[in-house]
Amino acid sequence: MAVNPMAVNPMPVNPMPVNLWTRTDHALDYLGRADSIAHRTEGESSLLEFVPPTTRRILDLGTGDGRLLALVLRELVKREHPNTEAIAIDFSPAMLEAARKRFAGDSSVAVITHNLDDPLPDLGKFDAVVSSFAIHHVAHQRKRALYSEIHELLNAGGVFCNLEHVASPTPSLHEEFLRQSGLTPETEDPSNQLLDVETQLQWLREIGFADVDCHWKWRELALLAGRRG
Repeated sequence: MAVNPMAVNPMPVNPMPVNLWTRTDHALDYLGRADSIAHRTEGESSLLEFVPPTTRRILDLGTGDGRLLALVLRELVKREHPNTEAIAIDFSPAMLEAARKRFAGDSSVAVITHNLDDPLPDLGKFDAVVSSFAIHHVAHQRKRALYSEIHELLNAGGVFCNLEHVASPTPSLHEEFLRQSGLTPETEDPSNQLLDVETQLQWLREIGFADVDCHWKWRELALLAGRRG
């Protein structure tokens, strides 16, 4: 979560990227505190509102231990649409192991290895693509390309819901987010490549998503969503 240069430059050049997520200790440290992330459940609850109740295929990008996907699938069962096929993607060995353990015995969920730095594989079409605190780890140019790939994967009317860590508009607001989150500049994740909400919403609109908006936000945590027309 390095201080974001977007505060002074609307199209920043990423610094030399650092990605610690292949390290088991880094992934396990995150999983150990994931449930205590401030206001996370509020963002997840907001995301669930936008997943179509008739969803038959769903893709989870950067699934981690499968937490968000499990919530979505549980919600679809509540809406009496239990027969949903899901694909969960991650590249961290520790995260993949945790996700496969969570979904063991569930033949409707496939957990596959893929790095979001690379173009998405041919996985067919989906009614919903979701992601939770993952896309901010890729370079800004890759973020935009990934959003375009997601648009192409969606069926007409399909939704993209990204519960994301975004950049604060000023350094002081970033410092306040760290303080509220129990972090310091020394302990924030150097893998983060944060980008502001406005730029990402504009990209989604330019790509062709409809009904694009930031539907929920608490400081640097935000739900960005759009629909393929």
